[in-house]
Amino acid sequence: MNNINIEEIVKEATLQIKDANLESIENIKVKYLGKNGILTQILKSLSNYSIEDKKRIGSITNKAKNDIENEIELKKETLKKAMLEEKMQKEKLDYSSNFYFPFPKGSFHPIIQAIEDISSVFKSLGFSIAQGPEIETEWYNFEALNISGNHPARDTQDTFYLDGAKELLRTHTSPGQIHVMEKQKPPIRVIVPGKVYRNEASDATHFSTFHQIEGLAVDENITFVDLKAVLSDFIHKFFGPSVGIRFRPSHFQFTEPSSEVDVQCIFCKGKGCNVCKNSGWVEILGCGMVHPNVLKAVNYDSEKYTGYAFGIGVERVTMFKHGIDDIRLFFENDLRFLKQF
Repeated sequence: MNNINIEEIVKEATLQIKDANLESIENIKVKYLGKNGILTQILKSLSNYSIEDKKRIGSITNKAKNDIENEIELKKETLKKAMLEEKMQKEKLDYSSNFYFPFPKGSFHPIIQAIEDISSVFKSLGFSIAQGPEIETEWYNFEALNISGNHPARDTQDTFYLDGAKELLRTHTSPGQIHVMEKQKPPIRVIVPGKVYRNEASDATHFSTFHQIEGLAVDENITFVDLKAVLSDFIHKFFGPSVGIRFRPSHFQFTEPSSEVDVQCIFCKGKGCNVCKNSGWVEILGCGMVHPNVLKAVNYDSEKYTGYAFGIGVERVTMFKHGIDDIRLFFENDLRFLKQF
């Protein structure tokens, strides 16, 4: 046995592998590498050689086995890929033609869609979007927003407290403005959408879980005129350019002065109906100039900076826009209701 014989065996095997298919490739493997294969028999016969020849022939033969085995595996992989491509070509679907799809097309939940629509309007007005935690401390949810310890909103009947009253589920998205101001210096223009929680009984207009979008702008020389301009632009883009708007004086602990914003009923055009309770107007949000105490809580210079804030109830504006008379419909997951949007 010599080098030439084994080299010839490898050349012969390589040629056979090149022309093989998936069926014959296994026969080639048995022929050269099987129990009674050519190279296996050579290794079995090493006892007939001298120690020097054993080392030489054994090394060459083992290398030949590895080379042939590698060639076989590469060929098998190539053949399998070719078969798969051929199968895919035969079974290729024509996606340009109509075909049956067993599942109906999905859509966004109306609340998610409303948040996207509202956010889109404010992004076009130069606002960025931030997120805040749903579990807050009393500092963020109340104290930093100028809501004192004896304020009714801090009563456990209104708030879900956790861990021995150290933490709570946020009752509004207003704490988001504190988180933003702690991390960023003016100028600020941001909205904070999210889910909020109130410990109250459910009825047609109230639910323990709902959604708000908090808005905040802080900079030098911001006035109530800026607030009115931004909110008027938002309302006309969201409800339509012809809808009437009015600002009514109100009171919020974290803004001064404060205002409620009403829009003319889009169903009766201000004449009075069951949607607007015959008033011709529907309240959609609260707003005002950021209270100096709120600015001081985040170490802003209240003499240098001013700002405005607003809070939009997403369910409220969505109910008004689509004429929905019960907030609970949003949370029942009734497809008969959801498919309308």
